Amino acid sequence: MNKLFNEKEMLLKALSEKYAVGAFNFSSLEMLKAIVESCKKNRSPVICALSERGLKYADPGYIMDIMNAILKNTTIPIALHLDHGKNFEIVKECIDLGFNSVMIDGSYLPYEENVALTKKVVAYAHKKKVSVEGELGVLAGVEDDVKADEHRYTNPEQALDFVKKTGVDSLAIAIGTSHGAFKFKGEPTLKFDILKDVQKLMPQMPIVLHGASNVPQEYIKTINKFGGKIEGAKGVSEDLIKKACKMAVCKVNNDTDLRVCFTAAIREYLSEHPEEFTPRKYLQYAKDKVSELVEYKVKKVFGSYKKA
Repeated sequence: MNKLFNEKEMLLKALSEKYAVGAFNFSSLEMLKAIVESCKKNRSPVICALSERGLKYADPGYIMDIMNAILKNTTIPIALHLDHGKNFEIVKECIDLGFNSVMIDGSYLPYEENVALTKKVVAYAHKKKVSVEGELGVLAGVEDDVKADEHRYTNPEQALDFVKKTGVDSLAIAIGTSHGAFKFKGEPTLKFDILKDVQKLMPQMPIVLHGASNVPQEYIKTINKFGGKIEGAKGVSEDLIKKACKMAVCKVNNDTDLRVCFTAAIREYLSEHPEEFTPRKYLQYAKDKVSELVEYKVKKVFGSYKKA
């Protein structure tokens, strides 16, 4: 049986070859299967990510059983990642369950407290050969339990100090992306000067971009057409993400795009098939749409097509 793949090795390969690995958050079994099956088809490495809220919804006892079943049927590199763990206890729980990658998000803390918390997680995780992602800087927006009213951009010199003190395997930085579906009011811009300085100071450090969903307008239009009400949703342009992936960014998080895709598909299917009440049919339709989206990201945005 295939085993979970070491995420640090996965990201270092991506960094050297100038592409990014998609970290796709899943909210259901259908979404997880869509992510893995699409990456398997396209020979792409993949990081399957679960937030704290997603972990509670799924029930931790089921997660590893499902993942082990998936690993029996594929040989592509797969990592199972906790996204935005807020404290040591939740991170430890995931490591003990069998997750091989965790994010400790102490960005909401004063700098020295963030360092201390991240260092504690790294010490525990590395004993278990688990990769650790830290975060420095704050992204505005709302997504699950992650909420901030305004950006706090990452300071490159402080980022170098943070990495040296904590020993993290990858670092999430804030250069202007936002969580959720409502990222920008005006034209989207990213602080590539910050990314360039971080890359110069730490050329071998895998950099992570959160809040990088494009929020495709066709999904928003479909949701609203079939009874939804999502107004003003706007994401990061694909060109900006592609540029970041050619630099130091080698892990790109995607959550919102998959959510709006899945929701749009279900609303469309049920509206066009009002007589239908079999969950397998509308969930299969939604799963297929998510699979198509993941394939597009792998081929056209992240550059990880046939990198497995």
